[in-house]
Amino acid sequence: MKKNIQNQLFFVTIVFFVLGILHISLALFGLICFTLPFYQYLKYKDRMWCKYYCPRAGLFKVIFGKIGLKKKIPNWIKNGKGKQMVLYYFGINLFFAAMSTIMVGLGRIDPIDHVRFLILFEIPFSLPQLLRYAAPSAIIHLGYRIYSMMLTSTIIGSVLAYLYLPRTWCMICPIQTLTTKEAPKLS
Repeated sequence: MKKNIQNQLFFVTIVFFVLGILHISLALFGLICFTLPFYQYLKYKDRMWCKYYCPRAGLFKVIFGKIGLKKKIPNWIKNGKGKQMVLYYFGINLFFAAMSTIMVGLGRIDPIDHVRFLILFEIPFSLPQLLRYAAPSAIIHLGYRIYSMMLTSTIIGSVLAYLYLPRTWCMICPIQTLTTKEAPKLS
């Protein structure tokens, strides 16, 4: 049995957001959180990431484990409609991120230089960039796209954790949806 270290890994989520403030190109480290769960799933045929290592689940448990409204989880989350909505959203988001990054790399469009919420809404402040170094425009663009996706899902997950249970996000998380058919434990 693997040791569950999620509660200690919550800081990885915080480090990710700090890295994006240092320089947005460092947000590419977020790709680890997109790929490592699938590697673990293919290797162990189990959702090791969700059960033991997901830093976001740890963040939600640490922050919202003792606070929150603990309301009844709505049916749209439990019945699979929420999973479908989030999976479609992230699929579309990843498609736009990949295609727009290619177009930026080809010089056909300008890179975005701001964080967005839900793809559409520009966050009304600039992300400070404490380190100054040149990076290819496609890397900058992809960094903002990844940072935006991670921020969006963290905000939504935090709202769900506060309203319901700390790991409510896990019920609709695309990683969990793609690596298992059973519902996660919400403790």
